[in-house]
Amino acid sequence: MAAGAAVPSPVPRALPPRVALTLVVLAGVASAAQGAVNAELGERAGDPSLGAVVNNVGGALLVGLGVLALPSARTGLVALRRARLPWWTYLGGLGGAAIVLAGAYIVPVLGVAVFTISQVAGGSLGGLAVDRAGLAPVGRLALTRPRVAGALLGVAAVTLAQLGQPVGDLALGLVLLTVAGGLGVALQSALNARVSAAGSAAAGMVVNFATATPVVLLVAALAGALTGPGPTWPGDWYLYTGGLLGVVIVAALLVGVPAVGVLRTGLALVAGQLGGALLLDALLPGGPGLRLPVLAGALLTLAAALVAGRGTGRRGPRDAVPPTATGPGAPAATVGSATPG
Repeated sequence: MAAGAAVPSPVPRALPPRVALTLVVLAGVASAAQGAVNAELGERAGDPSLGAVVNNVGGALLVGLGVLALPSARTGLVALRRARLPWWTYLGGLGGAAIVLAGAYIVPVLGVAVFTISQVAGGSLGGLAVDRAGLAPVGRLALTRPRVAGALLGVAAVTLAQLGQPVGDLALGLVLLTVAGGLGVALQSALNARVSAAGSAAAGMVVNFATATPVVLLVAALAGALTGPGPTWPGDWYLYTGGLLGVVIVAALLVGVPAVGVLRTGLALVAGQLGGALLLDALLPGGPGLRLPVLAGALLTLAAALVAGRGTGRRGPRDAVPPTATGPGAPAATVGSATPG
């Protein structure tokens, strides 16, 4: 090898697609529980953004403790620093912060149904786009008919699952903002996975929470949640588990994206969210019980994740479309790489 040439760092081997998708679906169940506890905490504490604050601060503290306790986590951060990724790859956490805050303030206006459908539409469009651009370490994935069909089926499935949910004012600006939030979540998954490939999964989680938490705190402060009258913090311990669940979700996404790409990972997560919502509805006291549209939506969304993977065969993740040395699909762990957006 010529002197001064970039030496690629070893990229962790991706899990088999079925295993990765299973883990992401389980993380989706955790995401449904996270949304429920964050919403209840914000309501009982007196401000919807406080649930997001506790969620992000709790997750950041857990990840920080993990870095202090595990030498391998610190090694990953050292490897990440040496990888010299471009600055924009560290901004993935902003996507997660944006959708959490959007949910807190937009759902009361649009209603659960319109918000969820808009978010999934944005996430599916974003998943197709970032996979095609090769922003994630899986490399470039072609815009095939099965992938487009899977994205459309996912949106249709979520629309079916929202039948009977409250619909608020159809404010076009807020709908577009929610679609943009879904796009941000797709970017979050891709960029966090890119950071993880250059360092370690722990490094990806550190960057995610380090980026998202200050934004959530800033928005909460501007909204007066941190400066007004003291909130009334409830004593139920489970309302403070959002951060732990968030760590689990981010870890699962870091496993899923290198194995199957952003689009399929996002669809599997939504399938788990719908399944988790179904369980909460059926098991919690006073819940609406089993809702057939949600069950059908969960199964169809899972089918969408499988449909989107048709035609990929058993090729390695980097065999989908070979990336160029300087394009966005170039290996994220190449030392000294400075790939464009």
